[in-house]
Amino acid sequence: MRTSFTRRELAAALGAAAVFPRQLAAQKLVALKPPESGSVVVAFPISANAVVIDFCGPWAIFEGTNVPSRSTRAFDLYTVAETADPVIASSGMTLIPKYTFKNAPDPHVIVIPAQQGNDAMIEWIKAKAKTTDVTMSVCTGAFLLAKTGLLNGKSATTHHGSYNSFGMQVKNVHLKRGFRFVDEGNVASSGGLTSGIDLALHIVERYYGREVATNTAYYNEYQGEGWKDSSGAANSAYAKPNPNGLECPICGMAVDSKAINHSTYNGKTYYFCTENCKSRFDEAPAEAVKLLG
Repeated sequence: MRTSFTRRELAAALGAAAVFPRQLAAQKLVALKPPESGSVVVAFPISANAVVIDFCGPWAIFEGTNVPSRSTRAFDLYTVAETADPVIASSGMTLIPKYTFKNAPDPHVIVIPAQQGNDAMIEWIKAKAKTTDVTMSVCTGAFLLAKTGLLNGKSATTHHGSYNSFGMQVKNVHLKRGFRFVDEGNVASSGGLTSGIDLALHIVERYYGREVATNTAYYNEYQGEGWKDSSGAANSAYAKPNPNGLECPICGMAVDSKAINHSTYNGKTYYFCTENCKSRFDEAPAEAVKLLG
């Protein structure tokens, strides 16, 4: 199957949007150097409730990357878990990890999807990240990434429904609301769900350049443009309050004054989408209100 296209073909198919920017350097991207021989190895640590699109989206992008000038695959992918036992991902998908934390090869890239996670995973990521080019999270995988300490003193983003929870739980990381992804060089994070696709394309571009990344997006019939903005600021809609009325002060989901879960703080009533969000608010209402701005 053909996975590479000329600039003229892409321009004809995509119109003006297919016109390539000048060079990688002009976009203030830090290029990554793929191995001279062999592939860029990408590890996907997984555990219970791993969100399917969080890892399958980036997986498809890396899998679909073709570099005609190379004799090997652009990326070599594997799943890894604490044991070789089947992992039940979101919606019941069953996965068999290719490796365990004890025998997995050293990766160049680690992709952390939203999932349950555990201490063994955190320790494995911390150990392997010492030699990776990039360790990245997708969606609420940012909470696990933060536990490794790799984000300390840096910026990150996560699913918009977890902005306040992240702000309340993670004290030494600057949360960037409304960002499709945040790239800090050797560590990166993306917003929710499909945002991981944009961050993966961004990583493809850092390794192999804009034309290869554009070919990859074209092959996958992915028409999102967020990956082309190296600032990552393409999720601005999610940084704004709910335009249709009340929203849960913890996760940002739309609610109304009929919600059975509500609390009063300093004379104002706050409504929540779930009892769990209400409990988080009640633990530290002053802090939650402060994060609301």
